[in-house]
Amino acid sequence: MLYIARMLQHLLHLAAILLLLGVANGTPIFARWIFRQHFDTPLDNGWLFVDGRPLFGESKTLRGILTSVVATAMVAPLVGFSWITGAGLASAAMLGDLFSSFTKRRLNRPPHSQALGLDQIPESLLPLLLLHQALGLNLWDMLGIVATFIILELWLSRLLFRLHIRDRPY
Repeated sequence: MLYIARMLQHLLHLAAILLLLGVANGTPIFARWIFRQHFDTPLDNGWLFVDGRPLFGESKTLRGILTSVVATAMVAPLVGFSWITGAGLASAAMLGDLFSSFTKRRLNRPPHSQALGLDQIPESLLPLLLLHQALGLNLWDMLGIVATFIILELWLSRLLFRLHIRDRPY
């Protein structure tokens, strides 16, 4: 019985981390939907990389990063983590998302195009790798969270499209 209780407690812990990843990565989508064109200046300010392509693209904004960090920092204490851990997780998730966008621009992928794996792995794996000790995670926990994140992100993206919150149904 004690084993089952510990297992359930561990699964709830992993679910809380998955929730934080969802908040971190979903908040920019809701911020765009709520604020529309307000505060939507691209983070790269339209700068081009040496290859002549945008650094990140117009959909990566300071608004998205700030709302992600603030929202995740606010939710973290509600699920048993410090606000600093929440802010760190969101910052790392946004860094992973910027890496994805930068890479997609180098691969000449159109803005908002789907790149399965590249769109989900960096923004979920990077925060887990950087904060694995603070989050109490081992390798199997991280792999399970990333796999679950990918599945949920694809499903939720389609749902948010149907609800007219997302522009595209990845």
